[in-house]
Amino acid sequence: MTIITEKMVFGGKSLGKIDGKNVFVPYTIPGEKIEINITEENKDYDNAEVVSIIENSPHRIIPPCHYYGKCGGCNMMHIEPSYQKELRKGILSDIFRQNGIDISNKTQIVDGPDFNYRCRFQLNDGGLSQRKSNVVIKIEECLCAEKKVNEYLQNTAEEPDARPKGRSHLFGSSFSTQELMVAAEENFRNAKTKITGGGQKNKKLKIKENKYFAGTLASPENTMTVELGGHKLSFDVRGFFQSNLFVFEKVCRLITDLLPGGKNILDMYAGCGSISTFLTEKYENVVLVEHNRDALVFAEQNLAGKKHISYGLSGANFIKTCASTLPPFDAVTIDPPRSGMEKEVRNWLASSKVPLILSLSCDPATHARDCAALISAGYSLKQIYLLDFYPNTSHIESLALLELNQ
Repeated sequence: MTIITEKMVFGGKSLGKIDGKNVFVPYTIPGEKIEINITEENKDYDNAEVVSIIENSPHRIIPPCHYYGKCGGCNMMHIEPSYQKELRKGILSDIFRQNGIDISNKTQIVDGPDFNYRCRFQLNDGGLSQRKSNVVIKIEECLCAEKKVNEYLQNTAEEPDARPKGRSHLFGSSFSTQELMVAAEENFRNAKTKITGGGQKNKKLKIKENKYFAGTLASPENTMTVELGGHKLSFDVRGFFQSNLFVFEKVCRLITDLLPGGKNILDMYAGCGSISTFLTEKYENVVLVEHNRDALVFAEQNLAGKKHISYGLSGANFIKTCASTLPPFDAVTIDPPRSGMEKEVRNWLASSKVPLILSLSCDPATHARDCAALISAGYSLKQIYLLDFYPNTSHIESLALLELNQ
């Protein structure tokens, strides 16, 4: 069975058609003529695999990684890197168009190295999971990994017991003077955060405004410190932190440059305060909202000495109990999880009349949905940035600049 692929879609598969029915094929490129085998039939679409490539795309290259196609990580390494970026840009544009937003002339790409960019890894029994399988691949090198990570993988390749069993976290970066850390997750879920110090209670709301946390979650051997744009950021390597610091540093500086400055800014879903630390350069007071209190402990450490208020609440609970008690915000930065903004947060933003919103997202579908809601409420999408955190994959993150219509 032969088809010609038409375009690449979210998830990195190329789309073709057989008798008008959509067929999705991985490891292909738009414009290729391929022989396929149908692997899954559905009512509205089929999934297929490549049997042979009859006519190659001029953008096809030989993947330099010998794990490619087995490891469950990269899925675009068969494509020339600059064309990968254009494909990801096109996918982002298609998703926003499906939500009634034309970003074709408003998109810029923020990128970094195509290889050796990733500083954070999660290993299962010392390796990476094979694609569509529970088999663990004991890799000796990852072409996407930073030098410190690859040195560890190479040095432990011949030692079966050198890597932790179960799930473990690796972090090693040129943005840190520390050596690579390897942290097993076995006790992470049972760890408890001790919070002490000068928090002030609001008796009416019974909400604690945690202005000065003194407790810690991580032991020193699990705490990593990096330096980005002149700011030192500490975090537990077992929790979430960005994996591509080359791009993340550019994104933090871009956010700072886009903001006009002022008195008050809200950083919603603030994590360990990575972006908040940059916001303190231009705003007199930064308000952080983060439901993960363990992350917020590190945010307090990272923002020590800078004027700010932290709320250990979900976005929805912050809107219900605290937002109306605070002075107006001059701007909002918001970086929700993959599911997007909570409904309560999105509705509050839509009615808040905050002059400027910088909306980050790790999922283009929920980002387009949230931006469409804000546009309907009177905002204009001035610019959108494709944040190219993960070259050689189809993963897309984005940053939208929204301004309130006057």
